[in-house]
Parts: sequence; structure tokens; C-alpha cells
Amino acid sequence: MTRWAVTGAGGLLGLDLQVALALSGVDEKSVTALTHADLDVTDRDAVREAVRGHDVVVNCAAVSPAEGGERDEPAAFAVNAVGAANVAAACRETGTRLVHVSCHSVFSGDSDEPYAEDAPLAPRSAYGRTKAAGEWAVEAHCHQAWIVRTGWLYGGGAPNVVKEWARLAASGERVPVAEDQHGQPTWTMDVAEAVLRLVGEGAPFGVWHATSRGETSLVGFARAVLEGLGHDPDLVEAVRADGSPEGAPRRIYGVLGHDAWRMARLPLLPDWRESLAAALPDVVAPGAPEA
Repeated sequence: MTRWAVTGAGGLLGLDLQVALALSGVDEKSVTALTHADLDVTDRDAVREAVRGHDVVVNCAAVSPAEGGERDEPAAFAVNAVGAANVAAACRETGTRLVHVSCHSVFSGDSDEPYAEDAPLAPRSAYGRTKAAGEWAVEAHCHQAWIVRTGWLYGGGAPNVVKEWARLAASGERVPVAEDQHGQPTWTMDVAEAVLRLVGEGAPFGVWHATSRGETSLVGFARAVLEGLGHDPDLVEAVRADGSPEGAPRRIYGVLGHDAWRMARLPLLPDWRESLAAALPDVVAPGAPEA
């Protein structure tokens, strides 16, 4: 019986990972869900104690841009880098396998083609720098680790941009969306199931990209969300990332390649349109947490 621990268990991915584990038949007694209130990953001794007794740790703990990861880089670094180092070191000491969740922000965003798993890291944002540092820490401290990069996450369990778009559209309000972003909308349930595949199949340790197949602009994503909910997609208003409706901003490309999955002959995540259609009823369900 595999014993799992999930850090950052109250976040978007952490919540769906618990659901995926339950749906896969894992007994809830074999899963330790650790929210920030349960475990501060910057506390090295607390992390060592929490990891002990588990076979797999999935580190979802992070300070995202929405939570201040761009405004307060030292605070983000403490969780995203030092916290990752603490989890990785504890896993090494106990022989525990680690799944560390990272993101596309570790790249510069100026590519014209999907970033390969081994592409050089070149983050431009504060958040990206802290996540890149977290990857380096995991690679240095734990050799039994899968680094799983993802991006543009949405889901039903916690506030996210899809919920906010749905709320605005339902009120007949304009939906401002940055026009310079290009990436892969990815349902957290798909990522959770991908994590379970990596562990269950004994996939090689290393870097994996868990994003949907296909790509689109953020504006295209928002329009698809509104269309899927029966709202007028013309409510979407393209603006610059700083909120200004004018100018020619630098295009930010955050598309990740999936060669590792192909080489391992493991199923890729579904196309983003397919997953969005399946996810929307859950994401905007009555009573679901609002953004």
C-alpha cells in the first residue's frame, strides 16, 4: 500500500490530486493532505517530520503570482525555493519519492516553438525565478524526483481565472484579458491524473511537462470559456498585461513540449478544448469557491 503526502493540499491542484487519488482507489487513510496551516514548508524540521512514513510526496506548496509571488519575491523564494529544498532533502533522507510541481514561468517566454523538457531555464519574472530555484534545489537534493511543469491551471476546487471570467460574464460585465499571452489551458484534474500515471508506471525520474495538448492565446481561452457557458464571447476585451487597451506588448509564449511522454510511451494529456468542455460544469458549479 503506497502512502502519499500532498503539500499545498488546499490549493487548486492539491485538491484535485486528492480527488484523483480517491477515484483511483487509494484509501483515504493512505493519503496525508497537508495545507499551509498543517505544514509550513519553510520549517525544515516540520517538513522532515511530515515526510517520514510516506512513500510518495507531491509538493504542490507554492506562492503564486496571485498570492503575491510577483510583488514579494523574498516571500515567494522562501516557499518556492527554500521550501522545495526542505521537501527534497527530507525525501532524500527517508528514501521517499518526490513529485515537485513547477511551471512554464521558468522560461523566458520569447520562444517560437514549445519549450523542451531540457531547454535552458531563463525566467524573467520574480515568480519564475523562485520556481527555477526550486527546480535546482530539487535536482540537487533528491535523485528520486519527478519535476512536473504545468501552466494556465484551472479547476473546480479553488479560486481561479475561469471562475472570475464566468462571474463577470454572468453579470453582463466586460471580461478584460491580456492579449499578449500564449499558452496551454490545463485542467487540474488532468494534471493530477498525470501525476498518478508517472508514479504508478514507475516513469523515469526527471523533468516532465504536464500541460494540455494544443495551444491558444489567453483571449482565445477566455472566449472559449464564455462560449462553453452560453455567454457572449464578445464580452472578452483584449488589453495589455498592465490593463491598458492600447499598444503592442511583447508576446509571451508559455507552451511546453511533451517529448518525455512520447519517449516513455505514456498517454499525453487531452487537448485543452476537450478538457475544458468536460471541466466547465464542475468549475462553475453552484456553491463552488469564487475567485
